[in-house]
Amino acid sequence: METDKKKILIVDDNADSRELVMKILKNTNYQLSDAIDGEDALNKINADKPDLILMDISMPKIDGYELTRRLKKEKDLRDIKIIALTAHAMKGDKEKALASGFLGYIAKPINVRMFGEQIKNFLNTPE
Repeated sequence: METDKKKILIVDDNADSRELVMKILKNTNYQLSDAIDGEDALNKINADKPDLILMDISMPKIDGYELTRRLKKEKDLRDIKIIALTAHAMKGDKEKALASGFLGYIAKPINVRMFGEQIKNFLNTPE
C-alpha cells in the first residue's frame, strides 16, 4: 500500500450512492473505503483517519450533522476535511451544512463529469 495515497471515506446509507462515488473515483490515486451509517463511519474514522470524508446528511443512528459536530470536537479528528454529499438541496441547506462544520457541499444527484475535479479541489483546500 502506498502511503502517499489520500484516504477518502464515503459515508452513505444508500448502497447505490456509495457505489456510484466508488465507481467514479475508482481509477484515481485515492484509497477508498465506505461506511453504511454514522456509527459505522465513526468506527472507521477512528481506525483509519481518512484525509477526506464524503458524508450524506440523512442517515440512521447518527446523521451527518451530528457526526460532523462530534468529529470537530475531537482534537485528533477535527482536521479531517468533511464534505456534505447530500440530496438536501433546498435553500439554506448548504449554509446549514457549512455552519455545522462541513468544509464543502455537493448536492445529489452528483455531476459525474465534474465530481473528480471537485474532490481534487477539496483535498487541496486548506482548512
